[in-house]
Amino acid sequence: MESRMNCRKKVFQWTALVILPFLSFTVWAFDPLGTPDRDAIEYPEDEAPGQAEIELGKMLFFDNRLSINDQQSCASCHNPDLGFSDGMAFSMGTMGKRVGRNAPHLYNLAWNLLHFWDGRAASLEEQALGPIEAAGEMNMPLSTLIPKLKEVPYYDKTFTEVYGSSGVSKENVGKAIAAFERSLISDNSPFDQYLAGNKAAMSPSAIRGLGLFKGKANCAECHDGSNFTDNSFHNIGVKGDDLGRGAIANDKTLNKTFKTPGLRNITLSAPYMHDGSEPSIEAVVRFYNRGGNEKGGVDQLIKPLDLSEQEVNDVVAFLGALLDPVIVERPALP
Repeated sequence: MESRMNCRKKVFQWTALVILPFLSFTVWAFDPLGTPDRDAIEYPEDEAPGQAEIELGKMLFFDNRLSINDQQSCASCHNPDLGFSDGMAFSMGTMGKRVGRNAPHLYNLAWNLLHFWDGRAASLEEQALGPIEAAGEMNMPLSTLIPKLKEVPYYDKTFTEVYGSSGVSKENVGKAIAAFERSLISDNSPFDQYLAGNKAAMSPSAIRGLGLFKGKANCAECHDGSNFTDNSFHNIGVKGDDLGRGAIANDKTLNKTFKTPGLRNITLSAPYMHDGSEPSIEAVVRFYNRGGNEKGGVDQLIKPLDLSEQEVNDVVAFLGALLDPVIVERPALP
């Protein structure tokens, strides 16, 4: 009998090939909450990256040369000191223009399906290259970046060592950054320790919050699985004109639907929502408790929760128990 992961892989491969632009709500059935399984990571070509490839990707991730004016790196918007976000409602592009959405965190993307708030990238490799060329972000044509990197002895040498004769190329830049991003794994939070049998790892409030998360608050309906995301798209009632998934799929029924973010280390990456409109985790819980800010066209799951003040605090405590920061030291650039 095929494993569940293999069955999932086939289902998603079919989805990606046939109906990816129209994906809206459910990729697969509800997954119980748990600890991520590192053995279940699906690597390109079924081969885990070596340390040299990860280190190369890390160097690129922090290198301002990837922007048109040498002023911005991937880490400018995905700062490891700020939960791999940037602490801003909307990030700023290299030309001083405001990016249209909040910078999402990068934890546990190894298990992610579809990337960006609107799911426009089907792989981490595609995601890694997108902001580099985006006019509102790093604004660097890859046709300009590749010869620029070849002029740096470290990159010219290391790309050849890692990728052979193909050396510095668009595809290999994407592969290297994606390899680094896949290494950002968080799986030893107080919640994980609690699941492993250490019942003192979570506070009584957090334990109550876990019960609410799965029960009365119904958070786990969308924030399920080991990374607390259903990898799907929902209209949760955030005000604004951003069409989200609807613009990508050219489908009005998907207007204002956005990717369900994973919640590991979520307390590190304020502010929240695709537009950065909620300043704190407590504000997010209160947003859901009142049934969102906009009523028309929202997901049927979004409705007032009738949580008491204590219950709101308990859910916040549980979300705090998902904290297991990934420590990344900034490299000395070549």
